Amino acid sequence: MAPRTLLVTGGAGFIGSNFVHYVVENTDDSVVVLDKMTYAGNRASLAALPEDRVRLVVGDIADAATVDPLVAEADAVVHYAAESHNDNSLADPSPFLTTNLIGTYTLLEAARKHGTRFHHISTDEVYGDLELDDPERFTERTPYNPSSPYSSTKAGSDLLVRAWVRSFGVQATISNCSNNYGPRQHVEKFIPRQITNLIDGIRPRLYGAGQNVRDWIHADDHSSAVLTILDRGAIGETYLIGADGEKSNKDVVELILQLMGHDAGDYDHVNDRAGHDLRYAIDSTKLRTELGWSPAYQDFEKGLAATIDWYRDNESWWRPQKEQTEAKYAATGQ
Repeated sequence: MAPRTLLVTGGAGFIGSNFVHYVVENTDDSVVVLDKMTYAGNRASLAALPEDRVRLVVGDIADAATVDPLVAEADAVVHYAAESHNDNSLADPSPFLTTNLIGTYTLLEAARKHGTRFHHISTDEVYGDLELDDPERFTERTPYNPSSPYSSTKAGSDLLVRAWVRSFGVQATISNCSNNYGPRQHVEKFIPRQITNLIDGIRPRLYGAGQNVRDWIHADDHSSAVLTILDRGAIGETYLIGADGEKSNKDVVELILQLMGHDAGDYDHVNDRAGHDLRYAIDSTKLRTELGWSPAYQDFEKGLAATIDWYRDNESWWRPQKEQTEAKYAATGQ
């Protein structure tokens, strides 16, 4: 395949920057990153990448004047940009409406105008949650049942993509992925918050009883799946991305503690989050059988140990975020 130019929205964030690294390391493609550089974006996540292959444009995906020329020059758009933190969506839903809905609409209109291939990154949270003892997992046929402003706006963005494919012939695909972990994730998120708290000598904190289950996947595996869908996915199709990594939050915290040399019970419980989904679980059979994808990180403990090592070795990356993040959590008693 000839080298392409990919426009990656949100490419300075956690999952987006991982994808940019993956593309540079595994293809000859060049990348233009469009990122608003909110608190979740970090220039340091792209700093080590070659300037002749990666270019950062600071701008808003909801601004058509910024978006249109970048889409016109791209061979494909990979749309990661999103407001994505559930707690923030409960405190103020408005940025989620603007970015996740209006931003996606703006990108779709540009892709429609220029005939540009479009891949939309979404979340398993659009499906709501499952009971802890439910034998079923989410599939591409699971009805949407979002439970927060975040997940509802992501569900809405998915539906926009489907409508633009059907109504206007936009060459688009969608992927819904389970919870990601790995390097360069903001310290407000569950796993890096626990790791960095322990580095700082602070006891981890766990929502409620910690029985909520998430289906964890390493960000490298997410990136490889997205590239597979971009290259071989059928237009108009949705693919679920997961690595069979179901773990309760309690199990994850206790494993982090053990891997970092602490007693497994050395953590505190805090009040549960409002509307906290019970369990997510992905069935990625379609992606594996139809496109031949499989995850490389099938040992969660090994992947988590490598992630802990990254945060230990890259304090200069996360330290500037830490104090403000913990102050915000402290204000809510968490």
